[in-house]
Amino acid sequence: MSYVLEIKDVTKRFGDFTAVNSVSFNVEDGGFFSILGGSGCGKTTLLRMIAGFEQETEGDILVRGESMRGIPPEKRPVNIVFQNLALFPMMNVEKNVAFGLQRQKLPKPDVESRVTEMLERVGLVGFEKKKVTELSGGQRQRVAIARSLVLRPSILLLDEPLGALDRKLREHMKVELKLLQKEIGTTFIYITHDQSEALVMSDMVAVMNQGRFEQLDTPKNLYKNPATSFVAGFVGESNEFNITTYSDGVLETENGCKLKKPGLDFEPKKLFMRPEAFILNPSADLTDIERIKMSVRTILFDGSNTKISAIIDQSQDEVLISLPQNAQFEDLKEGDTVVVGIDYDDLKCYRG
Repeated sequence: MSYVLEIKDVTKRFGDFTAVNSVSFNVEDGGFFSILGGSGCGKTTLLRMIAGFEQETEGDILVRGESMRGIPPEKRPVNIVFQNLALFPMMNVEKNVAFGLQRQKLPKPDVESRVTEMLERVGLVGFEKKKVTELSGGQRQRVAIARSLVLRPSILLLDEPLGALDRKLREHMKVELKLLQKEIGTTFIYITHDQSEALVMSDMVAVMNQGRFEQLDTPKNLYKNPATSFVAGFVGESNEFNITTYSDGVLETENGCKLKKPGLDFEPKKLFMRPEAFILNPSADLTDIERIKMSVRTILFDGSNTKISAIIDQSQDEVLISLPQNAQFEDLKEGDTVVVGIDYDDLKCYRG
């Protein structure tokens, strides 16, 4: 298997503070790899080490099998797109994209042909003479990517590049970036705190917390089978509860809700349940599910993402439940009593 990037036991310390703690992973050539985590988890520090802006305290970084130790940023076969894009406002699109090639002192015909090719690939033909200040947010995003990719790096690093865009444009650019990466084939390493960006675009996602990787997996496995309670709570939406006791295959939450969860070989302390895992009014022939009686507290209308907030009977536990997108439950109202089912496998339990 061909790895374009190998991170081997990399640690970064700033004085007594360890920002990145013995992280190891490999990235396949041509893949879309995301590092997902909250502020201060170490993801940007890790990206800066790959780019060469920070030197690792321990470990090694290899690009196409060659150690990057001691190699300055401008000599590394990587390029980076920052959140603020760092475009030159006094230059037009063509000159922005050509800038790096001109600094490399390439012949003018080569610069022109490569710029033209790249603008075609990112869908900006006809925008060559426009100033970047005249472009939309998405168009400026593509200029920044074109300016980096025209240098033909082995890896393109993207540091929260959609963070400054409005919500609707972010949703559009997620799809654009994924399609662009597949078409061009350059390896993307993407840093984000936005789980939706990571899940939608990536081939592989690493969830980072306090300088370490909690889980490295495909987006689907990350969502369906979180390895730790941190991942279960950070990725996707979940109902989270503290467990006080577990005995004879029955767990009890701190608010008194009792649920069957057979087969655990450890003492669980945390329980997570996805809103979409609940089945409203499950049929009698369904097996291996826990049935729970609840009362509807309120309805949270959000189009296709509409949910109900419900209180579990005989306890004070409140849960969010996704409503199916059909007419069956459109008459549901506050105060109604409902029975919901949830598969035992969808009761995700953790030690802490």
